[in-house]
Amino acid sequence: MFATLISFIQRAVIQGIPLLFGSTGEIVTQKSGHLNLGIPGVMYVGAISSVIGAFAYEQSIPEGGSINPFLAVLIPIVCALIGSLIMGLIYSFLTVTLRANQNVTGLALTTFGVGFGNFFGGSLIKLTGSDVPSIALSKTSACFKTTLPFADKLGWFGQVFMSYGFLAYTAIIIAIVSAYVLKNTRVGLHLRAVGENPATADAAGINVNRYKYVATCIGCMIAGLGGLYYIMDYASGVWSNDGFGDRGWLAIALVIFSLWRPNWSILGSFVFGGLYVVYLYIQNTTLPQQELFKMAPYLVTLIVLVIISMRKKRENQPPAHLGLPYFREER
Repeated sequence: MFATLISFIQRAVIQGIPLLFGSTGEIVTQKSGHLNLGIPGVMYVGAISSVIGAFAYEQSIPEGGSINPFLAVLIPIVCALIGSLIMGLIYSFLTVTLRANQNVTGLALTTFGVGFGNFFGGSLIKLTGSDVPSIALSKTSACFKTTLPFADKLGWFGQVFMSYGFLAYTAIIIAIVSAYVLKNTRVGLHLRAVGENPATADAAGINVNRYKYVATCIGCMIAGLGGLYYIMDYASGVWSNDGFGDRGWLAIALVIFSLWRPNWSILGSFVFGGLYVVYLYIQNTTLPQQELFKMAPYLVTLIVLVIISMRKKRENQPPAHLGLPYFREER
């Protein structure tokens, strides 16, 4: 029983880390007043960008040569950051500069990101000549999945807290730093002011468009790391088209569950991760029952949304200007 509990916690954490990356990035973006529904597409592009980088590096190694762990980690990370940054710039240009509808732009970005990933993923699969519709980057993945050498010697404590790759701890650190910056720094205060009332922020001398651009791009880069983690750690370096599932949408739901607080997203991501895999630990579940269990995170999010809407506490509400374009001429 205890071993099953340890296994469940581990799987919940591993399942939750991509959601933590995505929700942290979305919170940073939403604090600037932008509702980026393109996060699933951004995470998808981050994943395929890392796959392209890792594939190119592994192909460049001569037969019988050894992989450089530093480059094997650095190249996919840089590629994922660049790919997700480009997505952020596209979204920012359309919604900040051209003032396009944020909901439509975000959904279009998701559709584009999934199509982009499937196109290049399918192309790489054809290049490998694989009999199965997937790419295996096991050498690169092994570098990302490396754990602390003394974790196995610490018993259950090591299994629960020390048995993950470095990106898992990176996600937690980014969430904590983001929470601190948003709450305790001048930059965070300015960003929250832009999201609450951009006209007032503009009148106070804050460059509204710059904050929106920077927050959106940084948020997309953080979310892109979620796609990188999913492929290189969770999926052990195996890419298959449409294999990402609904994790991008879960990340957006987690933003509401955590009440727009990145530090709360840490616990929320593990709760969502646990709800997502709990059916694996319940005996005699049929396929329809499994799908019902997978709905649990969304159901919990709806309950939280109803509760915060009824209580109407301002600190638990989204930014007042979320999803609305800012026209400086109207202030």
